[in-house]
Order: sequence, then C-alpha cells, then structure tokens
Amino acid sequence: MGIKKEIVKKNQKKFITAVWSHYQAHKRLLPWRETDRPYAILVSEIMLQQTQVTRVLNKYQPFLKQFPSFASLARAPQSSVLAAWQGLGYNRRALALQRTAAIVSSQWRGKLPQDAKALCSLPGIGTATAGAIRAFAWNLPSVFIETNIRRAYLHYFFPRSRSVPDTAIMPLIEATLDRKRPREWYWALMDYGSYLGTTLSANPNIRSKHYTRQSAFQGSNRFLRGALLRLALKSSPLTLAKAASLLAAPPSRLRPLITQLEQEGFITIHCKRSFTFSINS
Repeated sequence: MGIKKEIVKKNQKKFITAVWSHYQAHKRLLPWRETDRPYAILVSEIMLQQTQVTRVLNKYQPFLKQFPSFASLARAPQSSVLAAWQGLGYNRRALALQRTAAIVSSQWRGKLPQDAKALCSLPGIGTATAGAIRAFAWNLPSVFIETNIRRAYLHYFFPRSRSVPDTAIMPLIEATLDRKRPREWYWALMDYGSYLGTTLSANPNIRSKHYTRQSAFQGSNRFLRGALLRLALKSSPLTLAKAASLLAAPPSRLRPLITQLEQEGFITIHCKRSFTFSINS
C-alpha cells in the first residue's frame, strides 16, 4: 500500500508540528529518559516490550539497583533475576536479557555495540528494539516502529485505510525523523501515540495489517506458566501434584507447561514420575 507524495508533503509539516506541540505541553517524565547509559536503556527497552509503562515504572529502578551493570546481571543467579522480573510477564525476556548481559560482558568487553546488526544478534533484541536502543542510548537517527509510533502515523496519514502494512509506514517515519535530535523526537512521537490511544474512541492500530487482538490472560497457558514460576520461586522443589492443587488446574494441563519451562531453561525436572521440579539457580 502506497501513499501519494503530495499527500505526504502536505501533511508532513502539520504532523511534525502536532507531535512537538503535544510533547511540549504534555511530555511524560519517565526514569529511562533521564539516562543515556546503554545498559539502562537496554533494560528499559526489554521491559517495555509488550508491557504497559505503568508496570515497568514499578520494576525498572529496583531492577537497576539490584543489577547495576552487565557484569552484575550476567553473574547473578537466574532465580534472582526471575524473582526481580515478577510482575512484568513474558519471563523469557528476563532470561534473554541475562544471556545478552553475559555475551556483552564476555565478547564486547562490557560495552553494548552500537551497530544495528550486532545488536540484533543478541538474545531478545529485534530490529525495533535495536532501533530504539540506538536512538535513546546514542541519539542515532535510526528508523524503527513500535505500537505508539504506528498509532500516530495510522491516525494522521491513513485515517480511512484498512490493513496498512508497516512497509507503508516506515518511509513516513524516515521522512519525518528529526535527524538532529532523534532521541527527543521519538519521545515526542511515542507520547503523542500514547495520548491518541487514551483519547480516541477507536484505536487506530486496528487498521494495521499486523494488528492482533490479545486473548484473555486469566486462565491462559501464559497465565499458568507465570504462576508455575512464581510457585517454584517460593517453594523449590515443587511437585506437579502440589502445583495442580495450589493452582486448581488439572495435572494434565500443567505437565506440558512444566516440560516447556524446562526446555526453555527456567526449571529442572528432577523426577519424571512425580514431576518434581525446581527453578534453575
């Protein structure tokens, strides 16, 4: 899906003015905006993946206090990292972040690489996260898209379109990017997109080709996986029977989830017969 050049030129300046005006009046004061330290930026970006800002606010600074550097995070017990991560969900991100810390410590002398390709080679970092890290840590004019950015462009440039692919939005992001101050431009852009998400009756992101409605969390497999990890952190080792009783869930449903957690490196199953398991230290 394309967009006519004359439409872009006509609306581009208005869009930029709208974004900056909103930012000047309503910019959010967020702790990860008070630093350009690559490690702290990395932690914030991994935490913010598919997670609301309000939840990250409660965890970000305590996590950095407990694990203030790549080296400290790399050498920490996995159980401590998972315990500090509780409440953020998507626990795979915690393991990926710790693996990245280990790689940066051993292969990059404790310094996060600036190169986009090198960043994307690290666990848990895709193109969007790499772009955000490059913009926020080093003020580099990288081009990337995330949910608030996508919402802003869909609202302004594609008000009547349906199933808009990101490939149609990326050229607009590049065309409107403030290359002298990309860090602050992306802050403004995200704040504007967040504002639209709370004030518009219909979320513009439903017009994205990549939009998917999240299924209910309560009672889902993701919910049960998180609950199993919380139990294992509190009482380890733990049996399948006890976990099933505490979670009021059938053992037949929990057994494959426990196996999955072992395969992903979260836990160790000590006895296949009783399915006794413990969190990896």
